Amino acid sequence: MTLDELKSQREALLAARFRGVRTVEVEGRRITYATDAEMAMALADLERRIAALETSGRRRRILTSATKGL
Repeated sequence: MTLDELKSQREALLAARFRGVRTVEVEGRRITYATDAEMAMALADLERRIAALETSGRRRRILTSATKGL
């Protein structure tokens, strides 16, 4: 899944959760959650996946070096 798809799923799930609705429809698919805890687990999974995709770029490392000049 792409980052945009994951973000749209997260927004739809958050909106449904705040309204107190346990059924979410995203891109023509309808998902019904049994409990709020199940919705919270789905949100946590989406957050984890989004964070992994957002930080998957190159990481920079800056190394410093110092001498006394002797």
